Amino acid sequence: MGIIFLPLTLLIFSSYLDRGYIFSKILAILLLSYTIWLLASLKILSFTSLNIILLLGLFLMINLYSARKFKFISIFKSHWKIFLFEEFLFLAGLIFWSFIRAYEPSIHGLEKFMDFGFINSILRSEYFPPKDLWLTPETINYYYFGHLTVAVLTKLSFLNPTVTYNLMLAAIFGLTLSTSFSIGTSLYSFFSKNTSAIFLAGVLSTFLVTLAGNLQTIYAFFKNYPNPDLPVPFWQLEPMLNFSGYWYPNATRFIPNTIHEFPIYSFVVSDLHGHVLNIPFVFLMIGFLIKLYYQTKIHFRDYLLISGLLGVFLMTNVLDGPIYLILIVLLLFFKQAKFSLNSIISASKQIFLIIIFMLFFSLPFWLAFKPFSSGIGVLCSPNFLTQIGRFGPLIFEADHCARSPFWMLLILYGFFYFIFLTYLFKVLKLRIPNMLKKIPMLSPTDRLILIFTLFATVAIIIPEIVYVKDIYPGHYRANTVFKFGYQAFIILAIVSGYAITRLIRIKPPILYRLLSVFLFCLIAIYPYFAINSYYNGLKNYQGLDGLSYLETLYPSDYRAILWLKENIQGQPVILEAQGDSYTDYARVSSNTGLPTVIGWPVHEWLWRGSPEDGSKRSDEVTLLYEDQDLEQTKELIKKYNISLIFIGSLERQKYINLNEDKFISLGKVIFRDNQTVVYQLN
Repeated sequence: MGIIFLPLTLLIFSSYLDRGYIFSKILAILLLSYTIWLLASLKILSFTSLNIILLLGLFLMINLYSARKFKFISIFKSHWKIFLFEEFLFLAGLIFWSFIRAYEPSIHGLEKFMDFGFINSILRSEYFPPKDLWLTPETINYYYFGHLTVAVLTKLSFLNPTVTYNLMLAAIFGLTLSTSFSIGTSLYSFFSKNTSAIFLAGVLSTFLVTLAGNLQTIYAFFKNYPNPDLPVPFWQLEPMLNFSGYWYPNATRFIPNTIHEFPIYSFVVSDLHGHVLNIPFVFLMIGFLIKLYYQTKIHFRDYLLISGLLGVFLMTNVLDGPIYLILIVLLLFFKQAKFSLNSIISASKQIFLIIIFMLFFSLPFWLAFKPFSSGIGVLCSPNFLTQIGRFGPLIFEADHCARSPFWMLLILYGFFYFIFLTYLFKVLKLRIPNMLKKIPMLSPTDRLILIFTLFATVAIIIPEIVYVKDIYPGHYRANTVFKFGYQAFIILAIVSGYAITRLIRIKPPILYRLLSVFLFCLIAIYPYFAINSYYNGLKNYQGLDGLSYLETLYPSDYRAILWLKENIQGQPVILEAQGDSYTDYARVSSNTGLPTVIGWPVHEWLWRGSPEDGSKRSDEVTLLYEDQDLEQTKELIKKYNISLIFIGSLERQKYINLNEDKFISLGKVIFRDNQTVVYQLN
């Protein structure tokens, strides 16, 4: 796919040191997935392997036509070394993370049932939007485009989704390695042509983005704080080597009632959530914006790509859309060294055009989607506003004044800002009194670094002022901190690769170098703790089948699920036991893509904005399994159009008064293995 889309990539990234070579893979996934999604959403073309292959053939012809503008032999002769190195990075990342995942490949725990269920539902879909597997007959009311890309690659590879789930994680890891290297090297190459410095900047950016943690690892050298939910400053704790007692998730839950993940944590816990699935597209956006920054004129095709990417962000990890719109605004306004009224008006027109196209590209998604955020909450609202309660989209809630202590923010982002401030004052030699006067005289690359850092800082500050309102009462700003902080981390990591290289070149004082090495070691040891803990010291190699764990937990249910995957076509409704989120309930629908009456009710509450339907359906599922009244059972079966009844380990465990005889009278057994039975209704 990367080879097919290479001509288009070379055209877009012609100014890059590597001509944007590695982005061809991401561009391929993006354009192919978007095209089949759009055509299937408009009911023009069905979602099948054959149609995806035909579209790939069409893109091949388009790229061959574009290739007439290039002298490929001369490009490969002059760039083959960096092409080969980036392919090596991608392949190394793919193999390395496949190897890591093979020690705990289970699609089990956290929210993997949700992610895998989306993928399986999409794989069974002929047209879009896909069916909600946990609330029949509704369609998915979530940002599913990233899951669609997994389904596209699954259909192209003809592999089992229980394997492609893990391969997608490994592929994203490989793309993160290789594209962060491409961005890091190209960014430095715009400043200097020194080969060794360019390579160093690329390697540093690659490591910091893909593998680095934060300074919270300093707690591995102190006694644990008494209450794990209420961190205290490390200097108040007793020093001790505490590697065995260090709990790696604390680095992502350090500020109480918030989430502040970063890429390596996401790769370790391996939920294929939107923020992970969007990582390759985020890098494509960052790479393209850097290219655009150095471009004298913005063409119409540039607007299309930016808007298309933002539209995909809205459908993959919705807050990434407005987050990167902020970066685009900053770039357009600060691209020029000097402001003028004409430049401000021109930038405003460009932003308006981008927003219009962004909404247009994602329109089919929004026509079938009901937003589940109820507004924007304002932190620490004064009393007179909390009495009003709401004004337009703004929500003013009493007792919603959680803000991050400054020392905690320093633990999370202190390394990056330590590097940036020393770069600011030692390399750029800026001083606060005359800083604004000197900024216009800086090189374009240094101004870009300032813009990126400003953007990351704004992204960290915004959740200290407002939050996106969802259903969670105590963790009301958790998702906002999470989504903004995630992108801030990625940008700061890229910037730091460039800044560290600049600092090394000026040979700073020995004390600074020692402190830098110490702080770097703190963020560098995080993968050691996380991988060893989650993957049990890499002691039990299991392969990449993410469903094999089920054979150990529920062997008969496992064989029944395999049989359903193999023998049931389409998406008939299957009845299974209902249980709480983050449990083993909904294992049948998640692993087969067959919709059920109700899956994880709290998740449906989040997606639909109301708990009522889930609560009512839970009671009705109990009636379906236990009720002695055959006529009432028939009414409920008709109400939800149920075709299949699953009775396995969890059903027999939960429904003590299980009335299995009535299903014998209503249908026939199509699968039996020990105590696990699947009935097909007449």
